Amino acid sequence: MLDLLKTLCSLPGPSGDEDAVREYILECVRPHADAIVDPIGNVIVEKKGRKHSGKTILLAAHMDEVGFIITGITDEGYLKFSPLGSIDRRVVLGKGVRIGPAGIPGVIGLKPVHLSTKEERDQIPEIESLHLDIGVSDAEAAKKLVSPGDTACFDTQPFEMGGCLVSKAIDDRVGCAVLLTLLTEDLPVDIHFAFTVQEEIGLRGAMTAGFRIQPDIALILEGTTAADIPGAAPGKEICRMGDGVVIPFMDKGTVYDRALYRRITALAEKLNIPWQTKQVIAGGTDGAAIQRAGIGAQVAGLAAPVRNLHTGVNVASLQDMDHLLNLTRAVLADFGETPL
Repeated sequence: MLDLLKTLCSLPGPSGDEDAVREYILECVRPHADAIVDPIGNVIVEKKGRKHSGKTILLAAHMDEVGFIITGITDEGYLKFSPLGSIDRRVVLGKGVRIGPAGIPGVIGLKPVHLSTKEERDQIPEIESLHLDIGVSDAEAAKKLVSPGDTACFDTQPFEMGGCLVSKAIDDRVGCAVLLTLLTEDLPVDIHFAFTVQEEIGLRGAMTAGFRIQPDIALILEGTTAADIPGAAPGKEICRMGDGVVIPFMDKGTVYDRALYRRITALAEKLNIPWQTKQVIAGGTDGAAIQRAGIGAQVAGLAAPVRNLHTGVNVASLQDMDHLLNLTRAVLADFGETPL
């Protein structure tokens, strides 16, 4: 799965502009199952398994990543921008990005230190005070390359570091990689797959996918925040990288189905697949939308712990991500063996 994940992470896919990721996913899906693209841009797939479980089962992962949208061009050729999704403005200073379908390179800049007041140096700059430099000298030259409404993402190529992968967009290309891997396999039960759009700006694709498919049971595959870093107070790490699959009982958007939670955690224990839960009620997933769509669904979450979430340098354990794939595969097998 690692090579697949590296390819997925290298593609640009800010919220609302997931075209490159969607086209690659469709290429991967088509030899194995029929796929449709719905009006909002989700990729919806149904693949028959060895039997029908009697329930409509959905696996979901979002294609989009946090990024930026160009809002204006100054007379000097600099670009103004706003974030797409929740991005801590501390992590954007001096970062490289790629803009638009052509991947125009740019650098996020700010007022030089020698021109800044002491008060400015002691404060985190607001996004509005930053600019994107694309190496041109005036607005006319900039407009030949970029237009307002173009999107941008962090310019990071995936690389391995010890037993970890470092990249942008592991949230949630890891979920997409798990779904694509399972799609190549002989499934124990009939499964719907949804590769959703615009999760980072309000779970918009998940809402439409939930209403289209109307699942009885949905598993949400994600990358989630690991704050096991120096200075984190005990109990505030949320989860820890290297400690296995994260199976949350609740986050800020969803109280996950208790019966599914108990079933999945018991299965992980039985199979000796390392798992953990969140120590803090934080974050949210597509589950919040899918749980409420149609007549409602039982929803569970499975996630890989990821450090530096929503930055250009996510860090995730290769072993944790393998455990995520293996546990998801085991859950589907269990659905095929035991009545739902």
